[in-house]
Amino acid sequence: MDNLISLVNKLQRACTALGDHGEGALPTLWDSLPAIAVVGGQSSGKSSVLESIVGKDFLPRGSGIVTRRPLVLQLHKIEEGSREYAEFMHLPRKRFTDFAAVRKEIQDETDRETGRSKQISSVPIHLSIFSPNVVNLTLIDLPGLTKVAVEGQPDSIVQDIENMVRSYIEKPNCIILAISPANQDLATSDAIKISREVDPTGDRTLGVLTKIDLMDKGTDAVDILEGKAYKLKFPWVGVVNRSQQDINKNVDMIAARRREREYFSTTPEYKHLAHRMGSEHLAKMLSKHLETVIKSRIPGIQTLINKTIAEIESELSRLGKPIAADAGGKMYSIMEICRMFDQIYKEHLDGVRPGGDKIYNVFDNQLPAALKRLQFDKQLSMENIRKLITEADGYQPHLIAPEQGYRRLIESSLVTIRGPAEAAVDAVHALLKELVHKAVSETVELKQYPALRVEVTNAAIESLERMKAESRKATLQLVDMECGYLTVEFFRKLPQDVDKGGNPTHSIFDRYNDTYLRRIGATVLQYVNMVCSTLRNSIPKSIVYCQVREAKRSLLDHFFTELGKMEQKFLSSLLNEDPAVMERRSGLAKRLELYRTAQADIDAVAWAK
Repeated sequence: MDNLISLVNKLQRACTALGDHGEGALPTLWDSLPAIAVVGGQSSGKSSVLESIVGKDFLPRGSGIVTRRPLVLQLHKIEEGSREYAEFMHLPRKRFTDFAAVRKEIQDETDRETGRSKQISSVPIHLSIFSPNVVNLTLIDLPGLTKVAVEGQPDSIVQDIENMVRSYIEKPNCIILAISPANQDLATSDAIKISREVDPTGDRTLGVLTKIDLMDKGTDAVDILEGKAYKLKFPWVGVVNRSQQDINKNVDMIAARRREREYFSTTPEYKHLAHRMGSEHLAKMLSKHLETVIKSRIPGIQTLINKTIAEIESELSRLGKPIAADAGGKMYSIMEICRMFDQIYKEHLDGVRPGGDKIYNVFDNQLPAALKRLQFDKQLSMENIRKLITEADGYQPHLIAPEQGYRRLIESSLVTIRGPAEAAVDAVHALLKELVHKAVSETVELKQYPALRVEVTNAAIESLERMKAESRKATLQLVDMECGYLTVEFFRKLPQDVDKGGNPTHSIFDRYNDTYLRRIGATVLQYVNMVCSTLRNSIPKSIVYCQVREAKRSLLDHFFTELGKMEQKFLSSLLNEDPAVMERRSGLAKRLELYRTAQADIDAVAWAK
């Protein structure tokens, strides 16, 4: 099952490269990958345990908080006789064979992220060690828990470290390696305290007891190691690390491990536990346990990966594809996006999408209501009729019928219809413009390119303005036609002589009396109403022909003509995306590649299993 740990190592490195190292609120692949987090208080022997497992001096040492960033330590077992080396993920292709240089690089990389202050950072350092003397294993070394801030650190550092440790060990896929010194009361152990809070059942906690050889004479750690003092689901492991004097004398790890084995096998209190004590046993036990946990988590990891791939593909589809680099490709992309916008716009007008029905409302309700409101009160008042009739007669009163007076009354009445006609033109224009903005917002591809969105919107509205001008001209011509030529047939059907007011027995001046003038007003009103009825039908036809039909047929024609004259530089500017969108798409594409690779690798392992 070593390939399982190698697979998780590979995926963890990829997650870190993408900035997905378990910090976000949303579930990530990192969160789903089982890992062993090493937790302990300062001076608990945490660094010594890790170095003993690896068999090398490679961790920074000193007073105060030395570990200020998580260290993801991946151990890879290689063939016997091969030379040991280390690699950092932030320094690809550079191999470290000097482990003192590894220690310095950890310090330098920590300073690069946090400055030379004593601040901490949750961004991990990735270190891989390849050696024939290790087992396949991944450990995450976390900053040591502390109770007081040292000089140069904010008072919040204590809580900051605890919060960082919790962010790792609270995750259900995290295995907690709790390091506690045997020469202190276990009840005060920082590692046990925090692991008990996040894992009260102890199902995810492995206990390691350090500094057993430093306990007061007459005392021992048997009760703890046998699980009587503080029971965990898994057996406690005791280790004996190198003393500070050994470290100062550069006692090598091989000698240290030999002395550790001798200590447990020769000390009477621990002789019966010697077979499961020591750093070598701890490394093998951790490797086996990690393999078991990974194996049990594979189905859940596969489910997460499949779900995430679907979500990423969906969002990439929403963001749209990146645009071609050449001029032809850019032109084609712009035309295609415009075609999509144009299609959506037509769907609004044709009723496939909502909005077009409002135009019919202008013709069916607004225009008739506006015509009805005219009422022609001012034009057909007695005062105005008398004025226009007498003015039309000039110096000679009319003999039979006041034809010029009729014409002037009719023209002055019909000209008021221009107002409702223009209002109908403007109302339809406003609705067509509103549908442009609606179609623009519904064209997903235009959201991707703000500059193109502005150009298309402006071009469409400019076209609508030209169409409105043509529509106003044509519609007002209909009114002017009615003013310029009266329907003779209407007047031929009117009653003659007495009914008409032409009784020759009356004085000609009697024809200016109120009854006579009212009869003229009624005749003019009847004619004007007939014309209104005609225009109520013809004005919508003119507006539809000049505006709605043209909007469907040639909304972007002028834009397309201008597009062909544009230089490549301007075409490129139209397709400049929002930098945030470009960054998001790039990040999603990389993440999708990670998850697809993970899917293939994990599926292969699952089938092999």
